[in-house]
Amino acid sequence: MKNNINSLIIGAAVVIAAFLFSSAFKNRNQSNDTISVTGLGKKDFVSDLIVWSSSFSKKNMNLKEAYAALDKDREIIKSYLISKGIPESNIVFSAVNINKDFEYSYDSNGNTRQQIFTGFSLSQNVQIESPEVDKVEGISREVTELINSGVELYSNPPEYYYTKLAALKLEMIAEATKDANARAQKIAENADAKLGNLKKSDMGVFQIIAQNSSEEYSWGGSFNTASKKKTANITMKLVYQVK
Repeated sequence: MKNNINSLIIGAAVVIAAFLFSSAFKNRNQSNDTISVTGLGKKDFVSDLIVWSSSFSKKNMNLKEAYAALDKDREIIKSYLISKGIPESNIVFSAVNINKDFEYSYDSNGNTRQQIFTGFSLSQNVQIESPEVDKVEGISREVTELINSGVELYSNPPEYYYTKLAALKLEMIAEATKDANARAQKIAENADAKLGNLKKSDMGVFQIIAQNSSEEYSWGGSFNTASKKKTANITMKLVYQVK
């Protein structure tokens, strides 16, 4: 009697194990019957916002006179920009930066022997943020007019931005998804199969580079601000069940 019970238990265990193995094998095969494709969304666009900054400075032994000279330059710069069609509200001046300058003399051992005060150096930044990209870009190239008038202006390269990036990104995601789906359909067709349900989707990194450039993509995403004309790229990876 005891031997019969043991035999029944062993038999049942074998049946259950076989069922579990068969189910696992079947599920494994189902999970492998997939197509993984990557689609690309790409869009060329022109920046609609420009940010241009520059700095100017004055130096004088007397702090008050240095301030007065800097104020004069600031008014010259403001008047010049307004005369070029830039609204005063778009012209932003930073706080004044003050430094005390010294000249040093050293002994034969390299130790400081004498410290001589050479004056106060004052500097200030000016920034323009405007949707009139071409206008500000042109002004940034003509600043020699200010330099020739005696203003010590140091111009930085303009930075270019796009204010509709959110809408552009959605458009590109749709394009990349459509491209990936078309690739998957073609692969399934060539394999004499049909696409099933979408199992998984992953979005790649959003990249913005200069148009027609050899600029490299970044692992964390590129965001070019040096070029007015840009190209945006995004990828979508889709995994479909195959029937």
